[in-house]
Amino acid sequence: MTISRATVKGQVIIPARLRKKFNIKKGTRVAISEGEGNVILIQPLPDDPIEASRGILKGEKSLIKALLKERREEAKRG
Repeated sequence: MTISRATVKGQVIIPARLRKKFNIKKGTRVAISEGEGNVILIQPLPDDPIEASRGILKGEKSLIKALLKERREEAKRG
């Protein structure tokens, strides 16, 4: 555990080890939210959220294909 002190402006230093691990550099945007209890969550945001989300649904079953298959089966039944 690393201990950091807040400045008069409320700024807190993120230790270098964590900045490197999460690729946080000058200008990186972060989301700050409350967790349960006495917890503050800091999550680095991607520079390009569209590019970062590419492929997250890859491998998932296609809903369109499932719908078309279901309709073909219904048509066969009459």
